[in-house]
Amino acid sequence: MKHAWDILKTLADPTRLRILNLLSRDELSVAELQDALGMAQSRISSQLAVLRQSELVADRREGKKSFYSIAPDIPPHEFNLLEAALSAAASTPEIMEDKENLDLVIAKRRQRAEEYFNLIAGRLGKNYCPGRSWEGIGHFLLYLVPHIRIVDLGAGEGLISQLLARRAEHVYCVDSSTRMVEVGTELAKTNKLDNLEYILGDIEKTPLQNESVHLALLSQALHHALHPERAIAEAFRLLKPGGRLVIIDLKEHTFEKARELYADHWLGFAENKLHSWMKDAGFESVEVTAVAKESKEPQFETLLASGIKPS
Repeated sequence: MKHAWDILKTLADPTRLRILNLLSRDELSVAELQDALGMAQSRISSQLAVLRQSELVADRREGKKSFYSIAPDIPPHEFNLLEAALSAAASTPEIMEDKENLDLVIAKRRQRAEEYFNLIAGRLGKNYCPGRSWEGIGHFLLYLVPHIRIVDLGAGEGLISQLLARRAEHVYCVDSSTRMVEVGTELAKTNKLDNLEYILGDIEKTPLQNESVHLALLSQALHHALHPERAIAEAFRLLKPGGRLVIIDLKEHTFEKARELYADHWLGFAENKLHSWMKDAGFESVEVTAVAKESKEPQFETLLASGIKPS
């Protein structure tokens, strides 16, 4: 067990305290910390090494990148010292400037994804999309029930929802790309689908009411989310008791170029990670299964996950 004095010495360094302040707000890569702090990579990396050794910071590998966050299992007495140090420094000019810079860093993340989807709006059905296969969609369709209220989170143009709307009571398509919403709305009008509604919004925090739908879909959207677990929790909030969440997404892979080619934030997910997030959100009867594997490199695999909100 570390002594409080050791923790205080770690927290006494201004650079380490600034890093901890940023990580207390979001999980960040070294490059993102560089942008927020305006420091050299070597300086940040050396301080992160100290913080990891002190067990105040944890790191997570995602492909070739490492992401850092406040360690989840800091003992209470150490966490109290950390909170006190962050609170004491919160009003200093450096910390306040770092917070503003972090807002810009997060905005850049969202902008990169939005620019990509604005660019391909109207062409999603023609372009290659990792993990989209008729085999996977066929399994996906097994869960669909007619004449219900549905929300398609991260819908894009809502290709699946356009099919569902022909029999469903109402379908909401939520997407953060203004152009996707515009294209989808036009398609709904063209196809005379009055019950298909496109909404501009973040899948982690939608403008829809609690318990407003029977079925929530996350079709190849979760790996674009900044915080996938929050999107799953949001689906739980939107579902009526007894409602179902269905996820179709990529299994964890190492194709790093997906970040640039498809604006992917996550390189797929491990089956146990999806299962854990769904259970943590409150879902029951959770199932996560690999349902398809592409024959061409990089041989993306498709996961199908489902869970029910308790009645």
